[in-house]
Amino acid sequence: MKNRIVTCLAFLAVFFIASCKESTTFSISGKLDNPGSIKKVYLLAADSNQVSIVDSTTLSANNDFQFKHSTPYTNLYKLRIGGNIYDIVAKNGDEITFKTDISNLNHDYEISGSEASEKIKEFNKISNLYGGKNSKLSDEYTAKSAALGKESDSLLKVYMPQFQKNIADYSVEVLKFVDQNKKSLAGFYAATSLDQYKYEQQLVAYADDIKDDFKDNPAVQTFLKQMAAAKPISVGHKAPDFTIASIDGKQVKLSDYRGKYVMLDFWASWCGPCRQENPNVVKQYKLYKDKGFNILGISLDTEKKDWQQAVNADGLSWAHVSDLQRFEGPTERLYRIEAIPSNFILDPQGVIVAKNVTGADLEEFLKKTFK
Repeated sequence: MKNRIVTCLAFLAVFFIASCKESTTFSISGKLDNPGSIKKVYLLAADSNQVSIVDSTTLSANNDFQFKHSTPYTNLYKLRIGGNIYDIVAKNGDEITFKTDISNLNHDYEISGSEASEKIKEFNKISNLYGGKNSKLSDEYTAKSAALGKESDSLLKVYMPQFQKNIADYSVEVLKFVDQNKKSLAGFYAATSLDQYKYEQQLVAYADDIKDDFKDNPAVQTFLKQMAAAKPISVGHKAPDFTIASIDGKQVKLSDYRGKYVMLDFWASWCGPCRQENPNVVKQYKLYKDKGFNILGISLDTEKKDWQQAVNADGLSWAHVSDLQRFEGPTERLYRIEAIPSNFILDPQGVIVAKNVTGADLEEFLKKTFK
């Protein structure tokens, strides 16, 4: 009987200690090896708009440091130590330990006490790997351009595909990481590193998956609102109808194109990247117009004269329309156009089947569609 009482008292003591654990703040206990001239460590907080310093402390004689901070929600924090930044995801009640060797050229560190922080460390390994590859490619290109004394189209043709493949490979790894970490803020921060235009379909689906999580985090809520607004004009949804004036003053309805493949091509005479892409669009139109591929050019010009001159100069032989209001036209607002060139490809039922495909991607899409 006595042993049972002692056991019960011991259990109650452990429970009492656990229940008294600080839950209104989180703590970070850190240790630096080889700090050199570093004397201070800064704690930064990230919100949906900026990253700002919320606390700082001086290293002890043993090169230790500590922070105790309160957070209104689980959030991304950063330790700034010298010129290095280390990501931490913290919530009240976390007791986080951190250790790093400043002399380590890879900026490796150890962290425990926060599962999300350990996860974001995994993501940073992915980010640093592909960031390093891009830096190497950039350095090589810069050195070879300098040797030539000018930028070279032939060099660009060699290096640009490598850059693009590296970014594509990185995105595949990020999508895999996000899928495996949907219940962690680390997954969210990884997702926001993706190109929102290129991976909109995946990000809309991810937003649906996390809509009931992280309800108190402003950055997450802002992201969810953005994806909710993008969803009606994302791949897989029926394109909203509109009526707009053509270059010769006639009214054109999108529904007039029902039963055909059509690309809504948002561009402008003053848009350099648009004009650079136009020869490729002309080429693809010639190849596939007789197979059922149509284009409706939607200009963001404000002057009809400039618009007409560009159409003639670039040999754009398809139908052209415009609100003549740049990004403020009703059609541009309906399709949330924030940058050009932008395009939407609709199938014969009016469903969006591709967005923002240009260059080789447009060629490949049309080849598969009209094979």
